[in-house]
Amino acid sequence: MIGNALTKELLRKQHRVIVLTRKAKPSNGGVVVKEWDPQNGQIDESGISEADYIIHLAGANDAERRWTAKRKKEILDSRVQSGEVIVQSIRKIPNKIKAVISASAIGWYGPDPQIPNPKPFVETDPPDNAFLGITCQQWENSIKPVEQIGKRLVSFRIGIVLSNEGGAYAEFKKPLKFGVASVLGSGKQIISWIHIDDLVQLFIAAMENDNYAGVYNAIAPYPVSNKELILAIAKQRRKFFIPLPVPSLALRIALGEMSIEILKSATVSADKIQASGYKFNYPHIADAVKELEGGK
Repeated sequence: MIGNALTKELLRKQHRVIVLTRKAKPSNGGVVVKEWDPQNGQIDESGISEADYIIHLAGANDAERRWTAKRKKEILDSRVQSGEVIVQSIRKIPNKIKAVISASAIGWYGPDPQIPNPKPFVETDPPDNAFLGITCQQWENSIKPVEQIGKRLVSFRIGIVLSNEGGAYAEFKKPLKFGVASVLGSGKQIISWIHIDDLVQLFIAAMENDNYAGVYNAIAPYPVSNKELILAIAKQRRKFFIPLPVPSLALRIALGEMSIEILKSATVSADKIQASGYKFNYPHIADAVKELEGGK
């Protein structure tokens, strides 16, 4: 989802885009497709030698299905192995790479220590010791050695991405087809979110501006509660709807361990990314939802 949106914007800005994928396809519309296999440490070397920037978005979807031991290993390995292949490739393949911009996630942080009025998490806070915290730490560590090679590295800890092309937003909207606004658990848990357009522009800003370096939280400056988010979507989509709580127990039964993340309150600070000079197009949830719903 993020890669497709980013590719469209890069092409609009006259960049040539090389996509690394497990199965190479014919190039199309300015996009060159090359093959790699992170699990086996294989990569088309021209994908590295021809590039000016590397944007690392690889990783299995952590919300796609229930977390079993096997699935958790896939989620972790897909991120770490791909990072390691990128590092190894930059080391051994002659290249002109100016910077590496890597995805990470706000799963780095644990639950808010206090509700209400929590102190927002900042980039220097330690990782949580739960599955996603451990995953994000290893994810970031796998790509960090590019700094030792002399390459500028930017890591974005991405919040809940709001996009019509998939992800959490599509799931939030589904019950509204039936006039139901499904509030998850208590609805009080804080959601740190970002509009897809702002996320795309952050990646491009990190490419174009050499002052970006290190870790940044990629979230809008005004997080909201789950209830506020759901009701904002409902009000844009329908004149009449019924708010309906989904009990925490039901979510735990349906989703298992993954329900911990859905019910977790995580208030994350956007101060550092704002201090870098980035101006959000959609800082408030009402504006973001209005744009996604076509200004209805």
